[in-house]
Amino acid sequence: MESQVLILSRPASGLRRDWRELWRREPRLAGFGALLLLLALLPMALAWGLDGRELRGANVWIKPIKFAVSIAVLAWTTAWFVGHLPPAQRHSPAVRRLGTVLMLLGGLELAYISLQAALGEASHYNSADPLHAALYAAMGLGALALTATQPWLAWLLWRHPDPRRPPALRLAVRLGLVLSFVLGAGAGVLLGEAPPPPGGLPLLGWQLPGDLRPAHFWGLHSAQVLPLLAVLRPHPAWVLGGTALHLGIFILLLNLGLQPAALR
Repeated sequence: MESQVLILSRPASGLRRDWRELWRREPRLAGFGALLLLLALLPMALAWGLDGRELRGANVWIKPIKFAVSIAVLAWTTAWFVGHLPPAQRHSPAVRRLGTVLMLLGGLELAYISLQAALGEASHYNSADPLHAALYAAMGLGALALTATQPWLAWLLWRHPDPRRPPALRLAVRLGLVLSFVLGAGAGVLLGEAPPPPGGLPLLGWQLPGDLRPAHFWGLHSAQVLPLLAVLRPHPAWVLGGTALHLGIFILLLNLGLQPAALR
């Protein structure tokens, strides 16, 4: 069942089966995601508990933790949907290159964010000197290339469809992967030019209006939302209708994010 990778509230035996299946589909990305999650749950969480320094009203280690979890989810989603390729294509040079790009860029992104956290300095919106401004610009380009792995995978799935997969699921996966880039990266570009207001929800820091992070998050996770819809309602019409609703929610969040922040 494709819902196995998307639904977390499963018995331990089911989660073990999911992990074995994920590892079978793409072991490098499965292991990379597990490593990032361990970093987020152990040393970074410990640093958060012991280090009281803050940036923009949040502990310096919250951002590395969020990015470690986010990149881990990206790696696992990619690994799972590599399994939607025919068996002969899952270990092709194109898939190996895609996985290498994702791990290299994701690893560099997280390493820089973690280094800045350890130094007590901002990784994002840091233009204190030419070096930090250049590194921030490079990080933005790297994030754009990192999310571009998703339409790359969608193109491979379009070129090499697995006829054993239901048509609605194949459609939802390809749409979700493409929209993860189009919506997530699109909102990310806007977010890179407009620092969100400080404060907000605990851990996430979100607040509306005036904050593009909710739209960015919603867009990035199109690759999980739309396939889950296809699992629950396996019909192309439901997928297309759900995609329209998904886009509507994104536009709403984007419009709220572009509005001036509320006075506090």
